[in-house]
Amino acid sequence: MAIIIASLITLWELKGLLQLSLTTLHSKQFEHTFKDFGSIARFVLLFVLSYYVLLRVMRLRILKCQSQIKKWLSTLLRFARKWHTPAAIIAIAFIIVHTVAVFMYGFKFDFSNISGLLSLLVLLPVPISGLFRYQRMDRKWHLRSGIAFAILFLIHSIS
Repeated sequence: MAIIIASLITLWELKGLLQLSLTTLHSKQFEHTFKDFGSIARFVLLFVLSYYVLLRVMRLRILKCQSQIKKWLSTLLRFARKWHTPAAIIAIAFIIVHTVAVFMYGFKFDFSNISGLLSLLVLLPVPISGLFRYQRMDRKWHLRSGIAFAILFLIHSIS
């Protein structure tokens, strides 16, 4: 279902982008538009990454005696695990639209665009390794490439 939603988002937004005039593409308003796509992707990706944070917090020794907190965190962890993959697929759709819009606006070789391009390149193996992870053939590549993407993504989002 998430793949269908992501495909619809991507097709709908790309159709809208392709119908814009050249003067609109180089306006300040369009810059805010493609930054909004990136912001939506950022919020969804923070939720996706929260799964790993919650997993790490659950393993802390401090929580050994805190059964009430641990029960509450386990509920959050189950929710995050359930929605980790669908949210990531939808985030990738917004990343694709953001990337296309940036290239339509005009790609400049500055720190923000280069860090975004690097994070996009590192993102490419993450869903593929996620499929291997699902089939238990992963050898931690999903986690490693995901951490590398998260670091580059955070650098890009604060630049």
